[in-house]
Amino acid sequence: MNEHLAVHCINPDCQRPYPQPRGNKFCHSCGAPLHLLDRYFPLKPLGTGGFAQIYTIWDEKTQTEKVLKVLVETSPKALELFIQEAEVLSSFRSSGVPIVESDGYFQINLANPKPHQLPCLVMEKINGYTLEEVLINSPQGCSEDLVLGWFIQAVMILRELHQRQIIHRDIKPSNLMLRSSTPAAPSKNDQLVLIDFGGAKQLSGSVWRSHSSSTRLYSSGYSPQEQIRGGNIGPSADFYALGRTMIQLITGKYPSELEDGLTGKLQWRNHRQIKLDLADLLDEMVQDDIRLRPAHADIIHKRLLKIASPPLGKGLLKSIGESVVVLITEFAQFIGNTTLSIIQGICKFLLASLVTIWVMILTSICAGIGTIIGFILAYHTSLGDRWLELVYQLPTLVKNQPYVVKETIVYAFAGLGTGWGLTLSGCFEQKRRFLITALMSLIGYSLGWIACQFITSENLTESLIIWILISLPLLTLGLGLRTHQIAYAVVAGLGTANLIAIFARLGLGLQLFHFTSSPTAFDLFSLLGFFSLVSILVSFSLSISHYLIVPCLRWLGWR
Repeated sequence: MNEHLAVHCINPDCQRPYPQPRGNKFCHSCGAPLHLLDRYFPLKPLGTGGFAQIYTIWDEKTQTEKVLKVLVETSPKALELFIQEAEVLSSFRSSGVPIVESDGYFQINLANPKPHQLPCLVMEKINGYTLEEVLINSPQGCSEDLVLGWFIQAVMILRELHQRQIIHRDIKPSNLMLRSSTPAAPSKNDQLVLIDFGGAKQLSGSVWRSHSSSTRLYSSGYSPQEQIRGGNIGPSADFYALGRTMIQLITGKYPSELEDGLTGKLQWRNHRQIKLDLADLLDEMVQDDIRLRPAHADIIHKRLLKIASPPLGKGLLKSIGESVVVLITEFAQFIGNTTLSIIQGICKFLLASLVTIWVMILTSICAGIGTIIGFILAYHTSLGDRWLELVYQLPTLVKNQPYVVKETIVYAFAGLGTGWGLTLSGCFEQKRRFLITALMSLIGYSLGWIACQFITSENLTESLIIWILISLPLLTLGLGLRTHQIAYAVVAGLGTANLIAIFARLGLGLQLFHFTSSPTAFDLFSLLGFFSLVSILVSFSLSISHYLIVPCLRWLGWR
């Protein structure tokens, strides 16, 4: 400490915090203590982190420099997180996290500007640089060997934390430090340290205990969707953030810059050629579906060790294959990113077109099957008559138009078939919830049909549009779409309604089917054509949402 002739006041409200004579125990400006716990002297500020101001301090007991975090935020939640960080670090001993002694957390009494206590936390000073600073000096990304070494160390740290039922919740390059002399020339032998445990949480069982008062903490670009939404999270949330961090270290690009506009998934492999096994592992870690991520750190660690120590004999075919991949990648880079983007855009358009056609065909077939089943049940079994008896309490609807009740069965099963076909296709990355989708589709189609019977309109096209606006959004909400459910539902209803209106203007004369007498087998063909057309239009509208509207919403920041 001999080179430090002055000390720094840590009172956030001090008007003249520096310089203070080293021998003083109290600040000349505000009267705050300068000799903390009769042991520490604050030397200089290092910056800010979260709710805290950070200082370098001198520890007279150990004759070493340490780090002091001073909580400057006065909210109870900030204090809770601050104490939580102190408890986690003081109970944990590992070379991969900063050391905090049992008495590292304390409070000092301040009188200026009013009497209050200032929470403080003393921890080991990590002499080195964050991986964020390393990336500044390596804008094209770090070498694969370096990243692999840091990856292994980070997983070992997480393994220790998770064994103690602790999740970090904020893994990113700025929270990973290397004990290194310079960020410009890091070494794979530099020790990695995980810092900033202000958001760490204690696990209960396999998921974090969710309290209504808990703060929703996440880092954009790194945190998984379940954490952003404030749901229950487990160790896989740390794996997701670590995977995205490692991809950024490899490519040199912020994760959000690598997200595909259509799916939101990272498209990063064309930016850097690395070992296929390592790339596969990273892709698994950043899956949106928690079930597709590695279950625990031991699995990741074993795979990393296998990747870091490949077998001596790769085999001639594998070597040739890797060489071909490298040559293709170099050629793609040679022809230019613009040309490659055009080719990718054309391929995506063709793929989207083929997928849309497939959904239309499959959904129209299933809608037709549902219509046939509903027609048979309504007019050729006792179900129609029993249903008529059950709803005979609606005299206006039933006595004047008794065939409406049986038609409700036809509409319900046509909707069931349509929803079943959309779910069976799985082309919109939805959850395959056949039962819920079938129920919502059945309710949507039948409810829309019944509602139209109470609307008096001479324009038959208007009744058809009203039925679409009721039935199709309900069907869409039951599909189990993972994101932007409201957007999908709105587009399905309005998109299909507008297409029907266009057809009506062209003189196609589309209208809701309603029989004034018992229908014949020939009438079934009209029903098949009608419900198949509706299924094709709703499939088209959902495809427009999936490939155009939802990517635009993601681009605008609506996740």
